[in-house]
Amino acid sequence: MTEGSIEYPWTLEGHNTSPRSGAREQPKTMNGSLMIYGAYGYSGELIARRAVEKGLEPTLAGRDPDRVIALARELGLPFRVFKLEDPRIVEEELREMAAVLHCAGPFLHTHARVCRAAIATGTHYLDITGEAAVFESVAALGEQAAAAQVMLLPGVGFDVVPSDCLALHLKERLPDATSLCLAFKAMGKISRGTALTMVENIHRGGLVRQDGRLTPVPAAWKSRNLDFGEGGSSLAVTIPWGDVATAFHTTGIPNIEVYAAMPSSQRTTLRFMRYLAPLLGSTPVQWFMKGRVQARKPGPSAKQRARSKSYLWGEVTNPAGETAVTRLETPEGYTLTARTAVAIAERVLKGESPIGFQTPAKAFGADFITSIEGVGELIDEG
Repeated sequence: MTEGSIEYPWTLEGHNTSPRSGAREQPKTMNGSLMIYGAYGYSGELIARRAVEKGLEPTLAGRDPDRVIALARELGLPFRVFKLEDPRIVEEELREMAAVLHCAGPFLHTHARVCRAAIATGTHYLDITGEAAVFESVAALGEQAAAAQVMLLPGVGFDVVPSDCLALHLKERLPDATSLCLAFKAMGKISRGTALTMVENIHRGGLVRQDGRLTPVPAAWKSRNLDFGEGGSSLAVTIPWGDVATAFHTTGIPNIEVYAAMPSSQRTTLRFMRYLAPLLGSTPVQWFMKGRVQARKPGPSAKQRARSKSYLWGEVTNPAGETAVTRLETPEGYTLTARTAVAIAERVLKGESPIGFQTPAKAFGADFITSIEGVGELIDEG
């Protein structure tokens, strides 16, 4: 059988420099026992390259043999080629791994297969999702993961490491807080994968947490003028960001809203889409929009990432009306994703893995984000 665009009904494994004999006998915490699934995607490739820079030797994996093998050969890493449809194959491929870092979205469709295989094989699970529904789905598997001595930690990238750490920091500043608002201003462009996830969810409207419950609201439901600390104020609107799920698990705060700063044209478009939700969710329109996205470039260039930054803002309020505000500046979102994902993978490979469902700040503390290269200090106000 030759390599190429052939649809393999089985799995492939390999290494372009050395054989993998004896790999199944390696302890699960040894360097090299990390798998990056979806490694050839935009974020997956950034993470793979960052892992190599940090001295890791992950196994690269995905469903496309051409792309997996090409990247593995370039980076001198072992590889696997397999699909996620057959649970037995996924379990077999994860069996020798200490951890899997899942980068193949949209995660709403792919996370459960990898999560369940990870639990079955005693493999720690990480991913880079930002979807609230995925966080809640993974959280529901927490007891099973704890029984299997496995950690499930979704959202190890820009979604939601910096904002989750910010949420816990604010909770520590005002322990009796009952309301949390988080916001970000991202100066860079979005990747094709992020855009596809947005298309998938565009008809679902907004999402907040009220009295502990995830509550659907209209798109761009509320707006606020916020000072992100980068010169002047910016108008931001509510979005269904993953923190409406994760920040509750991290802090226990029952009322949570997440805002994103955006131009007036985008805010107007979001509000207009309230009336088009049924049409936007229809199969023909979804196909059309996804086709448009697939024709785009994979994501911002290295120069574009280097020129961009992200700014985060958070506020907590308690029943007495007292507030606390904290700001944070980070590198561009995809650059930060590669750095935080690899930093967390390094900790996992060292055995720093609290079991069960975790969030980034719950697992590693509010100050974890400031340990990441290029991230500023948490700046408090109020």
